[in-house]
Amino acid sequence: MGQVKTVVVATHNEGKLRELRCILDGFLAGEGQRIELVSAGQLGLPDPVETGTTFQENALLKARQAAHESGLPALADDSGLVVDVMGAAPGILSARWSGRHGDDQANLELLLNQLNDIPDDHRGGRFVCAAALVVPDVPGYAVRGCQVTRLGEMPGTIIRQARGENGFGYDPIFVPRDQQQGTGKQRLLTSAEMTSDQKNAISHRGKALAAIMPILVSWVLGDGHIKG
Repeated sequence: MGQVKTVVVATHNEGKLRELRCILDGFLAGEGQRIELVSAGQLGLPDPVETGTTFQENALLKARQAAHESGLPALADDSGLVVDVMGAAPGILSARWSGRHGDDQANLELLLNQLNDIPDDHRGGRFVCAAALVVPDVPGYAVRGCQVTRLGEMPGTIIRQARGENGFGYDPIFVPRDQQQGTGKQRLLTSAEMTSDQKNAISHRGKALAAIMPILVSWVLGDGHIKG
């Protein structure tokens, strides 16, 4: 089977970690037994200060720090909700929109209050995710000292009341556009009403990781022919 390679997933967010593992397990398929995923939290790595001004910058910042601290290849993502009528906010501030980092309920309630007077046909937006892979310049990998980012988006609509218990963050108030239409008067699902498989098939994170996974497998396990 060959030597097992460890890849650090640069996150301390348990909700995000579960989602990432589910997505990655699907993409790794036959290579799954050759790649072990561990979180930055499991390794005791510190949370970096996210000083970037774009999703790509913050994803790279997190992946670089995790790779530097661990000496292992690192995969990170940075994501958020972009609301059209708010000029692309909350954007990179999505996780701390209310002023308290990671307070999902407070962030969600503040956003709903800010959109209270916005008509339904002007409540469009999209989730955006930048995935970043950094392989340190150490022996043992097909490609060394390299980095790459990929973007994914999930367009949809922000509704007025939360629905669903799955997911995290703004999932309960976001209805993705690219889902199968129900028959009759059956309504579309929020991200929080979807199963993991349903969401991962269309999600911003799923799309970004789908684009970066062939590079990860090539750089970490293969001959390095796939370039970033």
